[in-house]
Parts: sequence; C-alpha cells; structure tokens
Amino acid sequence: MPDSVAYKILTADQLETLERDGSFAGAPVDLADGYVHLSTAAQVAETLDKHFAGQPGLALAAVDLDALGEAVRWEPSRGGQLFPHLYAPMTLETVLAYGPIEHHEDGSIKLPVAG
Repeated sequence: MPDSVAYKILTADQLETLERDGSFAGAPVDLADGYVHLSTAAQVAETLDKHFAGQPGLALAAVDLDALGEAVRWEPSRGGQLFPHLYAPMTLETVLAYGPIEHHEDGSIKLPVAG
C-alpha cells in the first residue's frame, strides 16, 4: 500500500504563493513535466540533496495523498523508485502541515507535524 502522505519541497516564494492563493500549480520543473513532483518520507532527503543543495529558505509541506484521490499517480523515476506525482495543483486544504526545512542532530530531515 503506497504512503498516504507525501512531501513537497518549496522555495520561500512558492510557499508564499501557496499561502496567498490557497494553491500552487508547481515549480518550473513541475510545469514542464505536467505534474507536481512529490517525495515519500524515505525519498525527501535524496530529493533535497539532488535538486535543492545549498538553497536557503526552503520549506517542506506534508500533503494528504488520500484527499487528492485519483490526481496522484505512483510512477517510476530516480533509480526505478515509485514517486507520487500530482496531476493537479497542490491546494492548501490538502496540506497537513508545513514549515522550514530543519534537521535532527543526526542530519536527517525533521518532517513537519500538524498541531
């Protein structure tokens, strides 16, 4: 059974758009590919290192995949791993929690928690 929560790494401007408009159509790479790239909890650190290394001011949003229903497709990507791809804008109402990217003492990423 696929994960019911996935994560989107956002720049400060992208997070501002999500908060202001209540939805986010995607980063330039998302718009070019035709879907919003998401990562599972196990994939997010590698995604951060591969695509966002050295970028300051990043945020992480936890997205409720169940609420997105059939707009989410699990498709093979990096190394054949299945990644959740969102074929619709990401809406604030489907975001469970979000906040700045922070790390635990061991270097792992702290996932955002609601409440």
